[in-house]
Amino acid sequence: MGVEDQNRDYKSLKKAIGAKANHRDLAETCVCFANAQGGEIIIGFEDKEDAPPPSQAIKQEEVNDLVKSLRSLTDGVSIAHSEILTHENGGEYVVLKIFPSTRTIATTSSGKVLIRISDNCYPVGSDELTNLASEKTAFQWEIIVAQKITLDQADPEKIQGLLKDLRASDRVSNFIKEKEDQELLSFYQLISLEGFLTNLGILWLGKPSQIARLSYPVTVQYIVYNEFEEKVRKKEWHFHLHNPKELLLEIEREAVELTYSSELPNGLFRKNIRQYPREVIRELLVNAIAHKKFTVSGDIFIEVYPNRLRITNPGSLPLGVTPENILHERHRRNPHLIQLMSDLKLMEGEGSGYDLVFEKLVRDAKPLPTIESDFTKVSVTIESTSINPEVISILDYVEKNFQLTQKEYITLGIIASEKKLPATQLASKLQLKQEDRTRFWLGSLLEKKILITHGEKKGTQYLLNPMLFEYAQIDIVPSLKTMEPYKLEALILEDLKYNGGSKMADIKNRLEGVPEGDIKKAVYKMVEEGLVLTFGGKRNRTYALAKKK
Repeated sequence: MGVEDQNRDYKSLKKAIGAKANHRDLAETCVCFANAQGGEIIIGFEDKEDAPPPSQAIKQEEVNDLVKSLRSLTDGVSIAHSEILTHENGGEYVVLKIFPSTRTIATTSSGKVLIRISDNCYPVGSDELTNLASEKTAFQWEIIVAQKITLDQADPEKIQGLLKDLRASDRVSNFIKEKEDQELLSFYQLISLEGFLTNLGILWLGKPSQIARLSYPVTVQYIVYNEFEEKVRKKEWHFHLHNPKELLLEIEREAVELTYSSELPNGLFRKNIRQYPREVIRELLVNAIAHKKFTVSGDIFIEVYPNRLRITNPGSLPLGVTPENILHERHRRNPHLIQLMSDLKLMEGEGSGYDLVFEKLVRDAKPLPTIESDFTKVSVTIESTSINPEVISILDYVEKNFQLTQKEYITLGIIASEKKLPATQLASKLQLKQEDRTRFWLGSLLEKKILITHGEKKGTQYLLNPMLFEYAQIDIVPSLKTMEPYKLEALILEDLKYNGGSKMADIKNRLEGVPEGDIKKAVYKMVEEGLVLTFGGKRNRTYALAKKK
């Protein structure tokens, strides 16, 4: 079976035809696609199978009845179906094509509104209908012909530059590269079937006067502040003077403050760490341009402070995507623009690119981005300094000696920066709803003994293997945060031996650097075992060594 995604869903024939058919469920899938960017429902594939059953046969009357039923169970949904197709194994299947509803909100006959996000359907609440209506116009903006401008009226230099870049890109297949110029531009939705430039075509290939009439005037404002948050430099770029690639390269060339780096000791050498990793800057700038709502007014702001960078663009996150799930959800507001920028190697291309942002930040032991979104804007803030510079040496050692996946690097970087992290907090930082899914992100880190664990089940904690410090020959003393429980218990016993009866706060103050939760856990355990005695009430409780018999 192919991969289910934003525009494709596979269904068993039993769900569409026969006694066990569930047309209401299929109708909801149709509504999901119609309210997003359209899609295909491939009927005839059993769950997790790569092909239909070899003996599977479908009658044309059954397909006609299915489509008729789905049309009666939906409103605002346009459905077309293929002829009955035969797989190479002999099994038959059929494809239903669902077109995006450009002017209305699609619903089921019972009034349900749903939308397709990544490979799932999500219900849309009444409070989100306004957002959905706004989102639908943003979805279709790229392919609309608003001005009847032909290719020969566009900027010839931009046309030749784009064709040259596409044919030189290793992300574009030879089959696409070999197309005629006009065919190639049509493939990327820059030209309509009638031969006119689409909105996307004008944005990329148009002359300044043509782009200026395209949508609301848009300016990218770049502002640098000093430590008193006073403006010390400002630069502006107007959208109509550049296509997206030119705009991106111009910002990167002019925004020198984003290229600053800091020097950190690294053994006998010193290592330069950029305040803002180049790949992170590129991805955030591309996101601001490629995921922007071109149907609303508002400028893009890039604000640089001495200790942080904030990028803000107009329009909310796509419906269904939130700051709490942005690492996993894949939703393209301007899919054709994103496809073009991806094929030109200007961006990651697979959704939001936040997995790359997370990876590059944790590799430099920097905090994860702070993402804020409301109906009018999205802002992303990243900090310039590392949480724990000493961790960078460990991560360098791991990179040179182990081959890890992107998920493993993100997980390792988060745990390394925290020194020790409970399973619940790791799941939260990885934006996972279920803790058991962390195993896919931990990958081989435990097997390769890069990480070790303390505790079991919900009490599991992950920490860097202390042996890494020895292997890496790094002159760093492992933090008290990483101390094994039995060593911490011994340390507390020694503390009480020399300081006598003490309150919990006093013990914590003397063991600076050890998490308070770990100290409490160790003391309570020793009380249960009779090694430590308690005196006084809750507020003034003290702890002292039990006398040896």
